[in-house]
Amino acid sequence: MHTPLCYSIAEACSAARAGRTTLFEAIRSGALRAVKRGRRTIVLADDLRHYLESLPAVAPKSGSSRFRSACDGATRTRPNRA
Repeated sequence: MHTPLCYSIAEACSAARAGRTTLFEAIRSGALRAVKRGRRTIVLADDLRHYLESLPAVAPKSGSSRFRSACDGATRTRPNRA
């Protein structure tokens, strides 16, 4: 399979599963590097990967959870609705 060297903004949004506003804010803040080719804004594949890898990881919640994992063999609990 062929891996692209660069992405248009629309392609980068699709590849990153992010919106245009999010990517343009990242470019404006300097978190994501973009280059210009004429009037077209291009994001290099390596720069997009670096940006995505630099995003903070989701921290696991500590303590009890309302929903237990199906792997635990526990049933899913829901709050009572009155």
